[in-house]
Amino acid sequence: MTEASHWHPVALTDDLQQAPLAVRLLARDVVLWRDAAGVPQAFADQCPHRGARLSLGRVTDGRLECPYHGWQFAAGGQCVKVPALPAFTPPATHCANTFEVREALGLVWLRLAPGDVDLPAFAAEDDAQLRKLNCGPYDVATSAPRIVENFLDMSHFGFVHEGWLGTREATAIDDYLVEPTSTGIRATGCKAWQPQSSLHATAPAQVEYSYEVTAPYTAVLTKLPEAGSTAVAGWRESIGLFVCPLTPETSRVWFRLAVADFASADEKLQAFQHTIFTQDQPVLESQNPKRLPLDLRAELHTAADKASSAYRRFLKSSGITFGVC
Repeated sequence: MTEASHWHPVALTDDLQQAPLAVRLLARDVVLWRDAAGVPQAFADQCPHRGARLSLGRVTDGRLECPYHGWQFAAGGQCVKVPALPAFTPPATHCANTFEVREALGLVWLRLAPGDVDLPAFAAEDDAQLRKLNCGPYDVATSAPRIVENFLDMSHFGFVHEGWLGTREATAIDDYLVEPTSTGIRATGCKAWQPQSSLHATAPAQVEYSYEVTAPYTAVLTKLPEAGSTAVAGWRESIGLFVCPLTPETSRVWFRLAVADFASADEKLQAFQHTIFTQDQPVLESQNPKRLPLDLRAELHTAADKASSAYRRFLKSSGITFGVC
């Protein structure tokens, strides 16, 4: 199954209002819009008449109108009006190229080819004791797999996130378990000594991590700090990483935060995640090649990298070709 048959995030739900919204996925230009019932629609961003960008048009009477000749397309893609020929009834062949689109986790999801894979799971979504909010987007000049691999990596904490998620005095990585799953891999028993593991950390602490790759370009981590090391009793959090592969070497990133904090402002919670990811971003963009090598001989590996190595093997066995080399 190719990456085109997987679901990918392309926009925040709140960003898709009345006007058409241009997005890109897997080097394809797509226009999103809402019909009269508010249901999202996704068409190729190219009018089948003369190739103009439909995203430059408008939504009128629950139809998407081309900016060039005013052709109107209904939900499902059928052309229903050609203004130059008022009496003309467009045949079934006069239609836009459409794609499947869904809304979940505060995001609009799209897939470019049919498939039987469901949306990536985010188990914390159903936990009423955790507050959910999104952070992003971030446009990053590297491939989606490089971003996921960085998310799975703990060895960089003491260097890239020094004083926050790690310290140079405690960089050793204890052994942890990695196992394959139906959607990717799972890593458990991961531990890191962190000066400030979250917004509410009050003291350095040993933090237990688990990671799960839930789709080729999606992963989730959970964090559980030592008791008594946070200002919020029973603090725990889950963070979903959702990457849209724009091109083989550029990506758009969102995070979904599920945290045991219903008091702090959204902006305060988002600011902590923003600090962490913007520390990662310049390093990610410096990596060469930008596409993730799937041949394990192309880059060096140690036992501390076994989650990364397992992720690369998963991509290779899944037939993923976009953003890898």
